[in-house]
Amino acid sequence: MSARFPERIVCLTEETTETLYLLGEERRIVGISGFTVRPPRARREKPKVSAFTSAKIDKVVALQPDLVLGFSDLQADIAADLVRAGIEVHVFNHRSVGEILRMIATLGGMVGCAAKAAALIAELEAGVEEIRTSAARMPRRPRVYFEEWDEPQISGIRWVSELVGIAGGDDVFPELAREPLGKNRIIADPLEVPRRAPDIIFGSWCGKKFRPDAVAARSGWADVPAVRDGHLHEIKSSIILQPGPAALTDGLRELHEHITRWSSAVDRPARP
Repeated sequence: MSARFPERIVCLTEETTETLYLLGEERRIVGISGFTVRPPRARREKPKVSAFTSAKIDKVVALQPDLVLGFSDLQADIAADLVRAGIEVHVFNHRSVGEILRMIATLGGMVGCAAKAAALIAELEAGVEEIRTSAARMPRRPRVYFEEWDEPQISGIRWVSELVGIAGGDDVFPELAREPLGKNRIIADPLEVPRRAPDIIFGSWCGKKFRPDAVAARSGWADVPAVRDGHLHEIKSSIILQPGPAALTDGLRELHEHITRWSSAVDRPARP
């Protein structure tokens, strides 16, 4: 008799790996993405079989998974190759805080631990609300520019924009945040950022080290409040650009800590 739930799962991105570990279901994972860093033990315990837009199809097949989990259109070709190889694939496409929580609920149901998933969601929601409540007490909200890549300049994706808002800031490119593809969030005119005058600049360059000095040296950016006042901060991509628990915990907390410090500065008068 076959197992009722999948017993051999390959996770092509980190957020499903992290979620399964948090649910206590890590025994089901037989392969992970090479970019996985959370939890750290996953890199030691599980074979790495994929990057983000590519995978070693033969290695995945050799693991004999009964389910492969992917994310977004960027893994559509990998998913198609695996489907042709006769493997069951589920590709999530979550882009918002609410959809991240729904992904966790769906994944919990897929592996037969809906109750544990509900408990994890409740814990994450409580943490988010704690930050939201703290942010509501701040005397002022900064304008925030979140840069996901530097050349070309790409602004933050939807869940990042939402987390900035929860943490107490206002995204200066809210109209771009809903664009799921990075190419549609390119800021064509670099001087558009100075025109929007962010008070804080966060950089998370997809695994490449953020360089505040390089940002500050951009032509026409000297008078940007964030540059003038030295509020340029790196948020590691591993805790903000993976749409999973890390973004709702460590990523959100780090955003809030920086925003709180900005807001609490006693020598800065509130804007009218």
